Amino acid sequence: MEKNLRFVMEKIKNLFFIGIGGISMSSLAFACKKAGYKVAGSDRDASAMTKKLSDGKIPVYIGHDAKNIDGYDAVVYTGAIADDNPELIAAKEKDLPIIYRADLLGWLMRKFRHRIGVAGMHGKSTATSMMAHIFIAAGTDPTVMSGAETREMGGAYRTGKSRENFIFEACEYKDSFLDMFPSISVLLNIDVDHTDYFSGIEQIKTSFEKFAQIPFLTGAEEPIVIACGDDEKTLDIAARSPRDVTFGIDNPNCDYLATKITEKRGFYSFEIIKDGEPEGKVALKVPGYHNIYNALAAFAAADVCGISCEKICSALSDFEGTLRRFEYKGSRDGVEVYIDYAHHPREISAVISTAKKVAAGGKVIALFEPHTYSRTAEHFDAFASALSEADNVILLDIYAARETNTFGVSSAQLADAIPGACYAPSYESAASIATTFADDGDLILILGAGTIYKIADLIV
Repeated sequence: MEKNLRFVMEKIKNLFFIGIGGISMSSLAFACKKAGYKVAGSDRDASAMTKKLSDGKIPVYIGHDAKNIDGYDAVVYTGAIADDNPELIAAKEKDLPIIYRADLLGWLMRKFRHRIGVAGMHGKSTATSMMAHIFIAAGTDPTVMSGAETREMGGAYRTGKSRENFIFEACEYKDSFLDMFPSISVLLNIDVDHTDYFSGIEQIKTSFEKFAQIPFLTGAEEPIVIACGDDEKTLDIAARSPRDVTFGIDNPNCDYLATKITEKRGFYSFEIIKDGEPEGKVALKVPGYHNIYNALAAFAAADVCGISCEKICSALSDFEGTLRRFEYKGSRDGVEVYIDYAHHPREISAVISTAKKVAAGGKVIALFEPHTYSRTAEHFDAFASALSEADNVILLDIYAARETNTFGVSSAQLADAIPGACYAPSYESAASIATTFADDGDLILILGAGTIYKIADLIV
């Protein structure tokens, strides 16, 4: 595939991206434009990202139509694009090269020495952004492809001039990360998700193990697996790899450990131990116990790439977070408003726990827009349990994304399963209900991977 794709990319001049408004697709589109290709694309709805693309001289069509691809030599798509997409059908009828997003990303990264792929069901974007911040602060000029935007990069990607370091978020959906070429595979955690594709935990573990083995099977210069030693599944994969290092908090056998952990209103400070020796202290500016793990993963990746421990600790302490990851949006009448991308029960539980510490005694009012019917049905009871940790809960309609509701599940049903929760039929009504619940000193937490973040603007 790599040889064929290289031939295609050398031959074509005009690329069309289906679903260009997504974080990963928009990053690839910008990267290809910078590389000299004529780039355009389409998306279902207009968004801040489609505007950013248009402002960057990349034409964007709102809505999918076969005529949109007229004049383009090849089409790029993702696993979220259905087979009945009219642009995809037209590309096949015209016999145009059809390039999978993960294949294109894999092709772009092969020229780099260190290719750091960050995988895991939770925390990928934050860990990737932490690594990017460390490598940028250290002056290594990395190329980055993340799943979340940072103010530092002005988006979710950056193109460096150096061919030394390529840091990327490795998405597991439909096994797309198996089309990539990491020389360093980072495994944050393994959990059940994407049940519209994965049959269960065994298939997921098999996919992650394949990802972990890529560095050793593709001739990487310095192949290694970096894995969380507190996660039994990732630890098992690491133990069976030719070369590995581990990080953790609870497992004393990890190569990198966080010790002497202290907390103040949800923000954590700790000391990092490497091979039994203290290497420095970190005081995170991003809240949440889970971010200690993300910081350890970033520390390990930077360390094996030769960045000094002193520079790593300093950069981690300066990292200010990513957009839509416990992002502060402002306040209204003494009520602070945050948005977060959390859309899995484990993530929701972690972010509500963080919000409670930040609120310091104030109530936490959680608004949640479930993402996909399959995920909502699969984790229905877990969602109810996690959301019940908030003081008040408001449910919005399920964000369908790529699915139709064949599961008979609804947000109204989920609201009925949570004591005191209510269902809101619109963003406007949800904003009104939230402000009714909230008093001075409380915190409104807006959760979901869809467009629910827009409610923050209605409130603030």
